[in-house]
Amino acid sequence: MVILTEQDSPPRAERVRFVRPMNFALTVPALLLLVVFFILPVLSLLLRSVMEPEPGLGNYAALLGSTTYLKIFLNTFVVSALVTVVSLAIGFPVAWALAIMPSRLSSIVFAILLLSMWTNLLTRTYAWMVLLQRTGVINKTLMGLGLISEPLPLVNNLVGVTIGMTYIMLPFIILPLYGVIRKIDPAILQAAALCGATRWQALTRVLIPLAAPGMVSGALMVFVMSLGYFVTPALLGGTANMMLAELIAQFVQSLVNWGMGGAAALVLLVVTLTLYAVQLRLFGTARMEGR
Repeated sequence: MVILTEQDSPPRAERVRFVRPMNFALTVPALLLLVVFFILPVLSLLLRSVMEPEPGLGNYAALLGSTTYLKIFLNTFVVSALVTVVSLAIGFPVAWALAIMPSRLSSIVFAILLLSMWTNLLTRTYAWMVLLQRTGVINKTLMGLGLISEPLPLVNNLVGVTIGMTYIMLPFIILPLYGVIRKIDPAILQAAALCGATRWQALTRVLIPLAAPGMVSGALMVFVMSLGYFVTPALLGGTANMMLAELIAQFVQSLVNWGMGGAAALVLLVVTLTLYAVQLRLFGTARMEGR
């Protein structure tokens, strides 16, 4: 039996040089998929946005110089921000409840969350159309309780879009928050209480600052996903509340204008990457993961 001593082992630099080629080889399939399914399509859109119908930046000038298109951009950001705020306001208490409730009960709630994510998106959106319409369950219940005298307009407007998208986005903000809150030591909150902090002070000065990375990470995920959402705004919002994804689909499918569609898609991509870069700059990867 041969025993290697520390002097017999290869130097650290040699071990690193030996491991790096192997690690790079393992990443080649992922890099190929990224190039084929992301980088090449993006480059194709970039070329079409500056080459069709004629070379130049005319598509971007038309897109950013039209009040109609700018209104769609503004509506997209307003809806996305509103959905993010509402999702965060609902998701934080749910994530906190999941973190402190018994494991058996939390497993049931998790199963419900995952089941809602696995259900077909179109089916869930049509379900909300049925619930929110003038003769739907919500309006009938409110009228039966005497809270309203006539049905509320809950579809084909901003209210319907916000409700439908918030329901779909909630799991994407609850799960990151739950992961961060679970790592917070309960002794910290107990120490705050022993030092005389009220429940509100413990929430605002201890729990929320510690959970801020998860809140920002989940909020950014919801906001970015909302920017590019298509099905729910198209079915629950109508033409008066058109969002950018619907505009891109109209350019490509109805008008067959790939140049304008590519320009709108690339503007959306730039905004998304900028938001992600800002998040990394402010919080970093480690803090977003709760470390």
